[in-house]
Amino acid sequence: MRSRLAEIALLLAVAACAAPDRKPSSAIAPPPPSSSSAVKIGKPYEVFGKTYYPKDDPGYDQRGIASWYGPGFHALATANGEQYNQDDITAAHKTLPMPSWVEVENLDNGRKLTVRINDRGPFVEGRIIDLSRKSAQLLGVDKVGLAKVRVRRILAQTPPKTTPKPPQITPEPPPQTPDITPEVTTIALKNPEKPPISSVFIQVAALSDPGRISWLKGFLGAFGPVFTQPTPTGLTRIRLGPYADPAAANAALAQVQSAGYADARIVKP
Repeated sequence: MRSRLAEIALLLAVAACAAPDRKPSSAIAPPPPSSSSAVKIGKPYEVFGKTYYPKDDPGYDQRGIASWYGPGFHALATANGEQYNQDDITAAHKTLPMPSWVEVENLDNGRKLTVRINDRGPFVEGRIIDLSRKSAQLLGVDKVGLAKVRVRRILAQTPPKTTPKPPQITPEPPPQTPDITPEVTTIALKNPEKPPISSVFIQVAALSDPGRISWLKGFLGAFGPVFTQPTPTGLTRIRLGPYADPAAANAALAQVQSAGYADARIVKP
């Protein structure tokens, strides 16, 4: 009898060793977190003495002025921690979540473009969105610097499941003569000295945000004397110079372009 019991015990032990190792249902890995968890609304913050209150506003629909920013901020960190790429279709907004998507309509030429909000700004009264250089080019804002726009929230928080197609841009109507006062020597200059008539400058950028103007002036100081000039459109031209020697101007231009300012060019005062 004892021998029989020993055999039964041995068979049970062998069967237990041969059983598959099954995990309980509770050990199954949970699904990945929703992409909406990456959305950042942020706490109130202060810039130039004014406090801004970020919020999730699905019905956002505003009209105002658009500006743009480019080379001086390329590859730097955006407000939500991404790396700014001036050739991405993105924009900065003062309060909308990051990321979120808005449709920007250029009211001056009818062009429309969907852009992704991933940064904060612009911090100038009346400006409601700051476009990346690529977004500004597609909307026809890069040359004039500023444009009247309508900004409408079209996607609350969840990014598209598929890669978005290239933006469809409404054909631009026949060009019209811009209502911009031509450059004349009577424009008031921020710098008290008047440049020599025979001198030339390197035109680097035209900006409206005081913070970005200050940063770019400091950055360009390594290349030579920085000269600023306001325009009737509200922009400030940022230039290097003056250069009385064309060879020196061309050498400085090559350095500035190599630093990322491919659109820099030589101009006369």
